[in-house]
Amino acid sequence: MKIEHFAINVSNPKAMALWYEQHLGMQVKMKMAQAPYMTFLADDSGNVMLELYSNPKGETLEFSKLHPLAVHLAFVSIDPASDKKRLCEAGAEEISDDVLPDGSHLVMLRDPWGVCIQLCKRTNPMLKDQG
Repeated sequence: MKIEHFAINVSNPKAMALWYEQHLGMQVKMKMAQAPYMTFLADDSGNVMLELYSNPKGETLEFSKLHPLAVHLAFVSIDPASDKKRLCEAGAEEISDDVLPDGSHLVMLRDPWGVCIQLCKRTNPMLKDQG
């Protein structure tokens, strides 16, 4: 089986989806113009999607209060330092910036809504087509 999407119930899916489009290069595959504003965003591989929506039937987590190790979205980054700078200028907040013993570079940020985003440049890539 393959992962099709990961869904997050958020407070402002329209603004969050736009930010992810503009700053993380995600592409809208489907969008609802009315509540719950369900939006499916695909990564640049076109193989994995993130669904953002605001549905009062479900809990909306306070992401800013969650530890980054509780939940985060990890993106492959060719240049984590440059991406970190660009994303922080766009409203993200830096949490950590680590180079592991194997040389992998991992940066943890919070997007403007508190969701943790990790930028990964692994010495030994774990996924196909990470270039």
